[in-house]
Amino acid sequence: MSTVETPAASHKGDFLGTGRRKTSVARVRVRAGKGAVTINGRPLENFFVRPQDRNAVMAPLVQSDRVGSVDISINVHGGGITGQAGACKLGVARALKLYDGTLEDALRQGHLLTRDSRMKERKHYGLRGARRGTQFSKR
Repeated sequence: MSTVETPAASHKGDFLGTGRRKTSVARVRVRAGKGAVTINGRPLENFFVRPQDRNAVMAPLVQSDRVGSVDISINVHGGGITGQAGACKLGVARALKLYDGTLEDALRQGHLLTRDSRMKERKHYGLRGARRGTQFSKR
């Protein structure tokens, strides 16, 4: 009898999660380790300079109390810095949920498994942007 491998777990024992925010997409791998976090081949501190972006990426680990026990590798592209940080946060939370199913309640209570669906509104014809119209001239 053969075992069926879940599609989110690779053959190396990695657990995969995908996060999206605005136009950013992050592919996250979580495996047991010593707490190393790399993003696009660079350490977390070099990739995200602002502390709020670093805290966003680390929030699922802090919420689930796994800061020193897992290694995380992230590939992220698209969008800006804040969108990429949000995408990484969601991807890490989803991968941790697969890594250990008992963490789902803690991650959900921290609102870390909810995708932020806000997107930029498209430009409408006849207007100068999504909502701004042209300036009114009386004469």
